[in-house]
Parts: sequence; C-alpha cells; structure tokens
Amino acid sequence: MLDVEKLRQDFPMLVNQPDLIYFDNGATTLKPKCVIDAVTDFYTSHTSNVHRGDYAIAATNDRLYDGTRKIFAKLINCEPNEIAFLHNVTACLNQAAYGLGKMLKEGDTVLLTKAEHASNLLPWFELAKEKNLKIEYIETDRQANISVESFRRAMHEGVKVVSIAHVTNVLGSIQPVKEITEIAHSYGAYVVIDGAQSVPHMKVDVKDIGCDLYGFSAHKMCGPGGVGILYGKHELLEKMEPLYRGGDMNARFSSDQTVLLKNAPVRFEAGTPDIEGVIAAGKAAEYLMEIGLDEIHEYEKELRAYLLEGMQKLDNIEILNPDNEYGPVAFNAKGVFAQDAAGYLASKNIAVRSGNHCAKILHEIIGTDQSIRASLYFYNTKEEADRFVQAASEISLENAVGIFF
Repeated sequence: MLDVEKLRQDFPMLVNQPDLIYFDNGATTLKPKCVIDAVTDFYTSHTSNVHRGDYAIAATNDRLYDGTRKIFAKLINCEPNEIAFLHNVTACLNQAAYGLGKMLKEGDTVLLTKAEHASNLLPWFELAKEKNLKIEYIETDRQANISVESFRRAMHEGVKVVSIAHVTNVLGSIQPVKEITEIAHSYGAYVVIDGAQSVPHMKVDVKDIGCDLYGFSAHKMCGPGGVGILYGKHELLEKMEPLYRGGDMNARFSSDQTVLLKNAPVRFEAGTPDIEGVIAAGKAAEYLMEIGLDEIHEYEKELRAYLLEGMQKLDNIEILNPDNEYGPVAFNAKGVFAQDAAGYLASKNIAVRSGNHCAKILHEIIGTDQSIRASLYFYNTKEEADRFVQAASEISLENAVGIFF
C-alpha cells in the first residue's frame, strides 16, 4: 500500500502549496525533488554538450545521457538501442507518421479512432493529403472503448498502419493493445501507440504488447518538460527516415550531397538535445519504478472510484465516463459552460482542465465538445477528493459566472 502522505513530501509544489488540489495530471505532473535536483546539478556541476566534447564533464554527460536509455528500456522492457529521445510525445507521433509515411503508397489506409489527441490525428491527416492515403476510424462505444470485435471489423487488407492511444486522454479508455497488435500484424500492418496517458500510470511491456512504435512524454510521469521517449523495434528504426536532420545524427556528409546517417536511435536525435531533461527524466523513471507501477495503478483505480462515487451523488453533475475504471473523471456541470465551471473550481484552489482537451473530434462520440477533466495521480488523496466533490456540488450558473464579476 502506498504511503501517500510520505510521498507527497517528495514534491516541493505540494509542500509549498499545501492548499492546492492539483487534479490536472493528465496535462502535466508535479516533479519530485530528485528530478529537480538532477536538473540543478547539471547546470551547477557538469554543464556541457553531449557526443561532442573530449573533456571530463562532457564524458560524464555522455555516460548519463546514453545511460538513461537503459533506464527507460528497463521501464518498458525493451533494448536500450530501441529508445530515442525526442521533444515530447507529439514529436514521437510526428516522427512515427513521417517515418512510416515513407513506406506507404497511394490508397493505403491508416486506422485511427475519433478519441485520439490531436498529436495522433493531425500528422496522419497531413500525410493522407500528401500521399492520397485513406483515413478510417475504428468503431468505439460511448466511452471510447475499442472492442476486439469492432477492431476485427475495421481491419482489412488495405490497412497499413494502426495508430491509437493506449489510454485515451479524456475518458481514460484502456484499449486492448496487445490483441489489436496481434490482429493488425496478421494483416501486415504497423501498430503505433500513444502512451502519454499509460506509461505514467501502469506497467507497460512493449515486448508483450508487440507494437512497432510506442511514444510517451517525460513531463506526464514526474519528469521535466521537453523530453519525449520513442520506442521502436530496432529493425524498424533502422529503416525509418528521421524527421529532423542536423548535427550528431549523421556519420558524415560530403559536398556531392552524399549523407550517411548514424545507426538508430541516434539518427533521430538531431542537434543538441535536452540533456538535463533526459538525465532528469531517467530519475523520474527510476522514482516511479521504486514506488512500483502496479502499486500506482491500483491506488489510482481506488482513488478514482472513490471520487466517482462522490461525484455521482451530485444532481448538478453529469459524468461522461461513469463505466470506465481508470483515467480521468470527465464531467460537466449541468447548464454551466465548462470553462466557467472550471473557473469556479479554480476559485477554490482546485486545478482541473476544461475545453476539448486537444481531442476535437471526440464530440462525435460523446455528444459534447466541452468538458471538465479531473485527472489524478498517486500523490492525490481521498481528502482532496472530498474537497473536490464539495466544491463541485456548489457549481451553478450563478456561482460560476459570479466569480468573474
């Protein structure tokens, strides 16, 4: 069982703002001191570039930066040379689309869902226009869950790529990614998974899943901003073209325009990377593994169920994902615009997100393009949930609009 009160002491934000209820973890998470210290240590003790210096602190940073691949390889069960560092999960998904796009031809189909984040839709939309590809959507239920049966119906010989979120960012739908991958591979299709909302909250084993590419962001798992982690099967990474070109990712080039790229994963890391961010991201991964991803997952399920039970008792609240067991609680206050309701919660020192959450076609599934998302993490408590429910019970048109006047 997690000692949440003890863990909260690791987070300066929670220590310095004890009255804050931070329920916006789906957007970004708070940072433990070990992560903050790693960034500070880089800037105060061993600042240098990587893969370019022939002096002691540069060698230190080479070791720390490249050693972080081993940490993430342990986290998701893969080989270190299957881990590339990009800027965020958006960069990972754009790289996936660009790299696989070079292997697609006119008329090929890409399978998505209408519950995807913009980062897993817009790159494919653009590629479809450029290469005259077909975009098709997997049928889901009203809470954005894909069934194995609906996925089987969506698959056909023309599908060459399936790109979906492991856990959807608004409704918290956990998709059957292992079964989906197995079916897609039987048709010869690649599988790309957006792991932004899964890796921070549960144990992920990419070898067991069998997917081809899997991306996630450090800042959603207690790490710093500016670091995305892209897993790819090494043989696929070696075939993929990098989206960016520049320093360090090439072995050599000449005036006749001959270019030789380095082997994966370095070929995807053009220019100076977010060195301190990568090192600190490794500290975040180690921190989560020390706590235990299974323990985090079980605690969050319990906490979400507790929050949901309280919210369902409120006559003024409509829950959009009451049957999902995981992820955010998505809801609206009846008769109140979502951002006004979130503003009222903010007046009570409660942080949530409102709007469409970058999932701008999700409304075709849930029937509304505005909602409030209360997204939890392992440092949140039942006491915070109780305060949240009390504040939510007070949301009305008069109260919500009144805070702005």
